[in-house]
Amino acid sequence: QVQLVESGGGLVQAGGSLRLSCAASEHIFTNNAMAWFRRAPGRVREFVAAVSGSGLSSNYRSSVKGRFTISKDNAKNTVYLQMNSLKPEDTAVYYCAARDGIGPADTSVSYDYWGQGTQVTVSS
Repeated sequence: QVQLVESGGGLVQAGGSLRLSCAASEHIFTNNAMAWFRRAPGRVREFVAAVSGSGLSSNYRSSVKGRFTISKDNAKNTVYLQMNSLKPEDTAVYYCAARDGIGPADTSVSYDYWGQGTQVTVSS
């Protein structure tokens, strides 16, 4: 059973940066895509970013392109989300996700394992 633990959330002013980390209990980074999703107040969970199992490809929701970067460290079983130029609309609980199988990387039902989430709050 894969367990995921997010960290790195907090309160930051608009224009600032945060780096989220997601530590996995098993070494899965060479085989599985991983992703970040978020849920903002009053909104449904939405896709943020995903990285392929190989680490050679990634994709992002349009509103974070150019500002967020997803990456991974296989030796540490950790995936990161570097968030720059943060905006108040980025305020949400951010969740790390992992999977055993395949499927669209930007779709929540493709993932089998979820972290508990880490709160990101961006003030204006």
